[in-house]
Amino acid sequence: MEQQTGRILVVDDEPMNILVLKGLLGNAGFMSSFASNGPEGLERARVERPDLVLLDVMMPGESGFDTCRKLKADPATAGIPVIFITCLGEMSNKLAGLDMGAVDYITKPFNSAEVVARVRSHLEFQRRNSRIIDAQASRLNQVQAAQMALLARPENLPEARFAVYFLPVLEAGGDFYEVLDFGYGRTAYFLADVSGHDLGASFITSSLKALFRQHADPGKPPSATLAAMNRILCAITPEEVYLTAACLYVDRTQGRYTLCSAGHPPVAAQQGGAVSLLELDGTPLGMFEDVAFTARQGLARPGDRFFLYTDGLADGVGRGFVTSEQFRQRIVQSCARMAALPLAQAVETIAADFCGAERPTDDVVLLGVDV
Repeated sequence: MEQQTGRILVVDDEPMNILVLKGLLGNAGFMSSFASNGPEGLERARVERPDLVLLDVMMPGESGFDTCRKLKADPATAGIPVIFITCLGEMSNKLAGLDMGAVDYITKPFNSAEVVARVRSHLEFQRRNSRIIDAQASRLNQVQAAQMALLARPENLPEARFAVYFLPVLEAGGDFYEVLDFGYGRTAYFLADVSGHDLGASFITSSLKALFRQHADPGKPPSATLAAMNRILCAITPEEVYLTAACLYVDRTQGRYTLCSAGHPPVAAQQGGAVSLLELDGTPLGMFEDVAFTARQGLARPGDRFFLYTDGLADGVGRGFVTSEQFRQRIVQSCARMAALPLAQAVETIAADFCGAERPTDDVVLLGVDV
């Protein structure tokens, strides 16, 4: 008999049923293992990771319904398809099993051809589904690689004196940053957060890079850069798509900075030994064509730092909001505590302080700038 690809776990308290199913599955070329009750079946499923579970409904103690519910609640076994084997003929029981995640049911007494056909059919469906998922994952990895290639690297722009923490919630994110070194101590930093964090948002980032590079100019204020980008974004993006952004120009030769915001969270500024939030009003990009963006100017001395971030950073604070007083106090305190650290270490430590070990629900960018 040709060996089929597929490992089947049978959970049934009746030795005769196990014997029959062992013969049917073995004759069809499947590998199989067996458990005589729900708890044993759960443990075997977690350890063996079978491709399919045949699960009896009527068992003493823990019923098959209870076992199925636990299988689907455990991330390690939730994706394993379950077929109920039952003598219950009522439609309500069959529907109940399907509602809790089973993919099919087989009624006792067994028809050998039906058992083999249903098992083979669901395994083939599982294999096709896996191939689709693998293909999608491959394409998503390509999108991620393309997006990462767009992002500026600190090692490639040492004169820009920046460090960054970037964590997309999906394979590719809707948050974006760019750094342009104009030379002579002049650098432009741009950070944007596209509405939503699905893959559609990530496709806008390539446009943002081109737009920022086209319109950023050391001879013009960042408000002019944002205004020019906004006009084009209003023309090319759907109505429901918009983005908040912050644009920071630093002139180290003149010892000045200029900051402009398009509805973005405030920038944390470490200046003269103290940390404060630089807040500006502004309208998100891509919403209205005729919008004026105001700019804030100030001194930028050696030892000063700026931290630009997206609102996903607030997820680690009790899944809170970037506008909450709790977050505002914490970002100031965190930046102040890291003042003596090298910039790259400070950025990593601040990000870890907020994100922790739990993956956030939104993209996160934290961009640190040394004057």
